[in-house]
Amino acid sequence: MEHSARAQEGDTASNGGTVDGADRRVTSIFNSAVGAWAIAAAWEIGMLDELKTTKEVNAVEFAAAHGLDAASMVGLSRALAAVEVVEREGTVVRVSSNFDETYRTKSFFHWLVRGSAEIFRQMPHSLIKRNRVGAYYQRDSAAIAYACREINELCYDSTFWAAIARLGYDVGVVADLGCGSGGRVIDVLNRYPSARGIGVDIARPALENARLDAATAGLAKRTTFLEADVLDLQPRPEFADVDLVTCFMMGHDFWPKDRCVATLRRLRECFPAARRLLLGDATRVEGVADTDLPIFVLGFELGHDLMDITLPTIAEWEGVFEEGGWHLVRTNRIEMTVGEVIFELA
Repeated sequence: MEHSARAQEGDTASNGGTVDGADRRVTSIFNSAVGAWAIAAAWEIGMLDELKTTKEVNAVEFAAAHGLDAASMVGLSRALAAVEVVEREGTVVRVSSNFDETYRTKSFFHWLVRGSAEIFRQMPHSLIKRNRVGAYYQRDSAAIAYACREINELCYDSTFWAAIARLGYDVGVVADLGCGSGGRVIDVLNRYPSARGIGVDIARPALENARLDAATAGLAKRTTFLEADVLDLQPRPEFADVDLVTCFMMGHDFWPKDRCVATLRRLRECFPAARRLLLGDATRVEGVADTDLPIFVLGFELGHDLMDITLPTIAEWEGVFEEGGWHLVRTNRIEMTVGEVIFELA
């Protein structure tokens, strides 16, 4: 009787028709999940960039020009239209009023569904305490580096360059910890033509991309990329003359507190000539209702909870620097989505 009554009210979802009320809201959850994958894919294959430039794309023609499957491209376009990123008429896709904001935040979707997909796929496994030992989760480090390069540009770059302008000296040697694809090292060397750069990361695929990008930029002779664990970094000759250390989007890996203090002290030992450490990272978001969380927060915080990685607050960060051997010169609160901040340390 209940089902019949609902059907009389216009809910025909079971017959492939439209949905209303709660059904529509629940359907939007499912469709949004598919849409997130479609956004990440559309960026990676170049469709979002094409739409940004031309405002209109024929999915079949785009598929033919890029060696893609036409039926799948139409299906991807439908997924984008279902979540109102685009408007679709048959195979023709046009930007919607939501497109620009989607394009601006596309790297967040890529981080979620390409870089971190396995974390969320294995959520039932990771929730069980006895399973949370050793390397119990996996991420795609190259995909994360790909996304984080643009996340860095979106969230941190303008504040970073303002901090660079306050250094008071010309950078001689920069070391970027957790360098990913090497974008920060390349950017700093472009700013300081006589400087040298060192990138340190534990992820070999990301380092391979960094070396290729540095070579493409004509910086192979001025860069060194080292495979090492920042949390267990040891002094080495390459570090002796580093006067600027940067570390972005991995500082939360230093935590909990005791390990963070030990890591900060070790950095002082590894980089004895460092005059500044610029530490940029996300922090735990507080005081926001669950239904009002900004984009990226939910995935970022849940993902790190599943990985058993502490996300400190800004206040917790500010409480460890002195004990870790660094003087806090300035706190730059960005807080665009996930409580971003850049600390200037001396």
